[in-house]
Amino acid sequence: MANQAVIRPVPATHTKLSRQQITGFWGAWGGWTLDGMDSVIYALVLSPALTELLPKSGIKATPANVGFAGSTLFALFLVGWGLSLIWGPIADRFGRSRVLAATILVYAIFTGAAALSQTVWQLGLFRLLAGIGIGGEWALAGTYVAEAWPEDRRKMGAGYLQTGYYAGFFLASALNYTVAARYGWRAMFWCGLTPVIVAFIVFLRVKEPERWQQKAKVKATGGLSSLQKIFSPPYTRRTLVNTVLLASAICGLWAAAVYAPTAIITLAKHAGRSQPEAVRIASLGMGLLSLGTILGCLAVPPLAERFGRKRTLAFYFLGMAACILLSFGWAFYLPQGLVPFIAVLFFLGFFGGNFAIFSLWLPEQYGTTVRATAFAFTTSFGRFFAAGVNFAVGASVSRMGTLGKPVAFTAIAFGIGLLVIPFGEETRGKVLPD
Repeated sequence: MANQAVIRPVPATHTKLSRQQITGFWGAWGGWTLDGMDSVIYALVLSPALTELLPKSGIKATPANVGFAGSTLFALFLVGWGLSLIWGPIADRFGRSRVLAATILVYAIFTGAAALSQTVWQLGLFRLLAGIGIGGEWALAGTYVAEAWPEDRRKMGAGYLQTGYYAGFFLASALNYTVAARYGWRAMFWCGLTPVIVAFIVFLRVKEPERWQQKAKVKATGGLSSLQKIFSPPYTRRTLVNTVLLASAICGLWAAAVYAPTAIITLAKHAGRSQPEAVRIASLGMGLLSLGTILGCLAVPPLAERFGRKRTLAFYFLGMAACILLSFGWAFYLPQGLVPFIAVLFFLGFFGGNFAIFSLWLPEQYGTTVRATAFAFTTSFGRFFAAGVNFAVGASVSRMGTLGKPVAFTAIAFGIGLLVIPFGEETRGKVLPD
């Protein structure tokens, strides 16, 4: 079938990238970097923002209430990310670059608007709306690079692209260390407006991939049609398996990542550090996590080519489960746990690079007419489950009066993923299907 992946000889030499391919990549990478920055801003300012907004909302700013409200708001953010699956059918019908620009514009506007929040409910609404844009950016950026780059470069391109999200983590950590420490949490959200510039650059400078243009001339598919196709043969099992795998990755990593800054601040205070010092240490810790994840992303393409997509994902999932247990289940409860916790955080970051596998793997499993729909659906639908998991984690933190153990339990998600991986579609040695 024309829309199935087939084995073809892959060129041994590296094709030179055109100016348009380079421009398009940097537009997608820049959007994904600032997407990562906007995503992690909330985790970094969680404690000071809710400490200010909860009393204005008629709720005492106790540690338990901060933890519960934080997880609830993050669950709302993940629901917004889940709703971002709407961008896939739109992109399959109207094009990758224009819809990519729209997703960047949406998350930038509503991240900046969060700086105006006067109650915790307003902050929750803005994070929900920002999530709709943030979730769509990955699907569109990953689809664009897969289709625009030549076959012998696109696999490494997927690894390069995914580093952008975690470069955004590093950027957010740097802003938290400087801007937030001096000007407060609202200034961090104002910084989240900057992607508007990237949105206009992408809209004006990045052209649609030729692969999509050729398919668009033949038949424009979108909406219900493309959603039906990804649940029809030969895609049915692939879509179900990919959705479960993404849900596992999201439930585990996001629960750990969103609470990592709060955990570091807690450990730093126990070590006798002041609040400003604790915030700076949290920024350094998240920067170290980001560095580890960037290295993990860059390691994905060569590992996936040597050992296959499924074995590589299994390796990363095992590492994630172990690191979550070691950081939140062990180091967090040590009398002097700050240094061991941050040390494990680096390796948690490395194995968090598992998302780069999906940037490489998902486009290889679907034809051009449904590729964006499949990418958006599988990477977004799992956020609804992740929202439930994060809400449960917050409730457990409030009930148990501790942060570490509830987050450590999210390692179970990777265990579920390991059971599902064997049912996935191995695409090593196959080119991107038409």
